[in-house]
Amino acid sequence: MSPDGTVAAKQVWKRFRPDRRRVRLSDQLAILTSRIRGEARLPWTWALRDVSFALSPGESLGLMGANGCGKSTLLKILTRVMYPYAGGVDAVGRVGALIEVTAGLHTELSGRENIFLYGSLLGLSRREVTRRFDDIIAFAELEQAVDRQVKHYSSGMKMRLGFGVAAFLEPDVLLVDEVLAVGDASFQQRCLARMREVLAQGTTLVYVSHDLPTIEATCARGVWMERGVIRLDGPVRDVLSEYRRSVEAGAELQLRDDGDLRVVKVGVSGEGDRLPHTKEPLTASIVIEAARDMQGRLFLGVTEGPGTPVLLVSRDVHFDEGKTSVQCRIEELPLPRGRFYLWMGVFGKRADLPWGPAAEFDVVGPDLETAPRGIVRLAPVYAEAKWEQGRPESL
Repeated sequence: MSPDGTVAAKQVWKRFRPDRRRVRLSDQLAILTSRIRGEARLPWTWALRDVSFALSPGESLGLMGANGCGKSTLLKILTRVMYPYAGGVDAVGRVGALIEVTAGLHTELSGRENIFLYGSLLGLSRREVTRRFDDIIAFAELEQAVDRQVKHYSSGMKMRLGFGVAAFLEPDVLLVDEVLAVGDASFQQRCLARMREVLAQGTTLVYVSHDLPTIEATCARGVWMERGVIRLDGPVRDVLSEYRRSVEAGAELQLRDDGDLRVVKVGVSGEGDRLPHTKEPLTASIVIEAARDMQGRLFLGVTEGPGTPVLLVSRDVHFDEGKTSVQCRIEELPLPRGRFYLWMGVFGKRADLPWGPAAEFDVVGPDLETAPRGIVRLAPVYAEAKWEQGRPESL
C-alpha cells in the first residue's frame, strides 16, 4: 500500500459536452428525431487526454498553462469533485484542497462551525481541531468574525478562512488552485510561507497558478499542460523556461491597422555585432515609421517571456513624419546566460504604440547562483559582489 501523501494519475481522460440550454417540448422532440435518424449529436470536448504523473510524499508540483488547458479539471478530479471518463487517480491520506474561494465552506454556518466541520471530514477528532483552532483564526485574521455566518464574509475573508483550514489541519496532500489572487500582497506572501512550512513537514503539494514566480519559488517540479495533455514534465526552472519561450513565440506585436506609429525594424546585439554578453554593452536598434510629427515616451523592457520586464528603460522621443531611427545602449548588461525578449511601447497624448514583444535574443555569460527553494526566488538578473569576512573590529 502506498504511503500517505502519495499522488498518482494514470492515463486520465475527461470530456465535456455543451449543455442544452432550452428544454421546450419542441426542442426535445427535434433532438429525439435527430437521434432516430442517426444525425450528429452535440460534440464532445476533451479537457484531459491521457494525463499521467506520480508524486511521492513531500514532493511539490506546479501546474502551469493557458486558461482552458485542463489544470483545474485535473485538480477537481484529484479531490473527487468530479470523476474521469477513463483512467484513475489516487491521493493517499488526508487531502486539503482550496480550488475555489468557497470550496469546502458551508455559507449558512459560522466560521467556527466550518472549521470543525472541515476537520471532521478530514477524519480529525474535535480535540485535534481545537488544538489548531487559534492558529487558523490568527492566520485568517478573523478574530472578530469567527462566529459570523460565512455568507456574510467578503470573498477575501472566505479565501483566508478556506486556506487557513486547508493548510493548518495538517493534510497529507495539499491542492491549491489559482485562488490566492483574491488576497492582498501581504496575505499572498503568508500563504506562500505556509505552503513552504507544510512542505517542510512532509506534505505533498500540487499548486496551480498563472503567477510563474510563485511556482518557481515554491515548487521543485513543474508540469506544463496544453490542450489537455502534458507538454513537458521536469525540474520547475526548465519547464518554466520552455513555457515562457512558448508564450513569447505565440505572441505578436499587435498594432492597430489605422495607427500612426509602425515598427519597421528591431535589432538587438552586443559589442561588435556579436551576441550580447553578461556585464558587456547591449544595443537595441529600432526603426519606427510615423504618419505625422509627434512626441511620445518610448519604453524598452527585457523580459523572460511574459510582459513583466526584469529591467526597464525609457526616454522621450520626437518622431518626424516618416521613419525615425532610435538606438538604446546598456553599458553593462545585468543578465545571466539564457534567452530573453525585448518588449517595447510608445505612450503619449498623440502617440500610442501598444506594449508588446519586438525581438528575442540570447545572452552569453555565467549561470545564476542557485538558492535553497522557498527562501528566495531565483533572481532573473546577474550581479557581482565583493565579500569580506573577519571579526567585527577588523571590518
